[in-house]
Amino acid sequence: MAKHVGKASVTLDSDIYIIGSASVAGTKEGEGPLGHKIDVVGEDDWFGGQTWEEAESNLQKKAAGLALVDAGLKNKDMDFILAGDLLGQSIATTFGMENLDIPLLGVYGACSTCGEALALGSMLIDGGSARQVLCITSSHFASAEKEFRYPLEYGNQRPVSATWTVTGAGGFVLGNVKGKRAKAKITGLTVGKVVDYGLKESMNMGACMAPAAADTLCSHFNDMGTKPSDYDRIITGDLGLVGQKILLDLMKDKGYDIENQHMDCGIEIFHNEEQGTGSGGSGCGCASVVLSSYILEEMMQGNWKKILFLPTGALLSKTSFQEGKSVPAISHLLVLESIR
Repeated sequence: MAKHVGKASVTLDSDIYIIGSASVAGTKEGEGPLGHKIDVVGEDDWFGGQTWEEAESNLQKKAAGLALVDAGLKNKDMDFILAGDLLGQSIATTFGMENLDIPLLGVYGACSTCGEALALGSMLIDGGSARQVLCITSSHFASAEKEFRYPLEYGNQRPVSATWTVTGAGGFVLGNVKGKRAKAKITGLTVGKVVDYGLKESMNMGACMAPAAADTLCSHFNDMGTKPSDYDRIITGDLGLVGQKILLDLMKDKGYDIENQHMDCGIEIFHNEEQGTGSGGSGCGCASVVLSSYILEEMMQGNWKKILFLPTGALLSKTSFQEGKSVPAISHLLVLESIR
């Protein structure tokens, strides 16, 4: 059984393996530095849908199907789906997962949802409540812009601090049997808490999320008695260039230098200057696409033995934002270890 450690961390009694994964992404992501590693890049960003929201649902369906194929399993082999997206009432997930005939647990942590889904899935399996689960998260640039900022037709100018919502979905099959297809194992996790520095800039998500990442990292180091040099990489999900600098400064103020280990999925997924993506990528699909297409590959090749993976989420609500509220954030952390 999992053991609660310190204030916010959990060690898993049994190894939980990522036994299948898949990444699906849009055209802009396909033109980025990881484009050749992504399993499926759409011919356009509609993915056969009639609306942007339907396109995002189709992203989820495709990622789910490919992850199951990668694991050598079928729908009937899954005990639960844990899935989420950025849209109101999680409609991308509702319509994306409705025909799979698998019990669904919807999760929401904004752009940290991938970390939350994998953490909850790991605990379900370790606790004996499931054998195998499917974790899916997605985002779509056009659906997110329409939901949280401006309709695309408005043509508003974006400041350089803004991140670009990734059009993509990542799917992961978790199980407690290693088999021949396992890519890495999840050995522990740290659950983040809501952190609010009072920032109100919807076009600077990195600044809003960096304090949450710093808080979760410090909790992990304190709970587990570890330090940055114990890990090959410390990988945040969606901070971008602006948020990365803030995180490094915050961590130094707290006595931790993570500059040598740190990388950010939002920086890795785009050629930011050439592609005009501002500070980098974000969205529920950002961390999940990079995890499946890049991070797990590096671990399978033995380049990274032990990493921290912590997607970061800005808990932006269009209602609270219009009422003058700040943008709180949260970050959930996973310890991933190579099995090679």
